[in-house]
Amino acid sequence: MGSEIGMLDTLRASGALKQGHFLLSSGRHSDQYIEKFDLLRQPGATSRACALIAERVSSQAIDVVVGPTTGGVILAFEVARQLGVNAAYAERSGGNETGREFRRGITFAKGARVLVVDDILTTGGSVRETLAALDAHDVDVIGVALLVDRSGGAASVGVPGFSLVSLDIVSWERELCPLCQRGVPLVKPGTTPSKAS
Repeated sequence: MGSEIGMLDTLRASGALKQGHFLLSSGRHSDQYIEKFDLLRQPGATSRACALIAERVSSQAIDVVVGPTTGGVILAFEVARQLGVNAAYAERSGGNETGREFRRGITFAKGARVLVVDDILTTGGSVRETLAALDAHDVDVIGVALLVDRSGGAASVGVPGFSLVSLDIVSWERELCPLCQRGVPLVKPGTTPSKAS
């Protein structure tokens, strides 16, 4: 519970946990949104979040921490750094929207103990793709660690793991959205340009 409170505080302090009226990538609408890059662009906050993961797995003799692109790269690097092990990154397979692979000379020692990390779990797609890419290697996936499970535990990736925060973020089809019915302006996250500094 302490790590969940710590992670919620980190999300709020970094400005990553937002309230409003948001158009999600699924096309559904929600009154909450987590902008992971508001957290990930702050090295101190990201390091603190990764420390919560590293603490939870420090006794598990992990050899490699793996993360899917994009946000998972930053997390895999930092968790691996804190554990004193290597990191690896599962990238999209050559223009393919649904597959991942390990490139750029990444190899795994036979029987390596692997922890998969990712930022926000919604449907579990990027984690499942990363696990599928690991299936091609003789490794032992010991678990999955997430910053936030926004499915409230509903999404399964088929491997034991944990999230620092589990949020059951409600979403609606556009036609049923109470915020639309009240005329609250809709925001599509990621489309607002940064202000000049």
